[in-house]
Amino acid sequence: MNALFLVMTGGAIGAGLRHLVGRAALATLGPAFPFGTLIVNIAGGLAMGVLAGTVARLANGDWWRLLLGVGVLGGFTTFSAFSLDAVLMLERGAWMQMLVYVMVSVIGSVAALAAGFQLTRVMA
Repeated sequence: MNALFLVMTGGAIGAGLRHLVGRAALATLGPAFPFGTLIVNIAGGLAMGVLAGTVARLANGDWWRLLLGVGVLGGFTTFSAFSLDAVLMLERGAWMQMLVYVMVSVIGSVAALAAGFQLTRVMA
């Protein structure tokens, strides 16, 4: 099966699941805190850990990695891929590289979003 098709199919499923979790969290827990995003990020991290630990032992592991890891979990939360990258760096003993990656990813993403907001405000 085509790799792109697997990723796109999984991505659609993951995005739909993310939407449903967000709606359920909002309806259940209210809008005061981004519980939906928090739930998705933690659940995605757990799912990515289980997937990464399992896929390595499968004969057709690349198929599952593309469908579930890149596709479903990528559509559900990219935080799971970020978390996997960070843990793999730790497992290689690259503590400093992991710390830089985490700090630059989090601070850089927030700063880039703020810059995007500011850009649209200036252009309005």
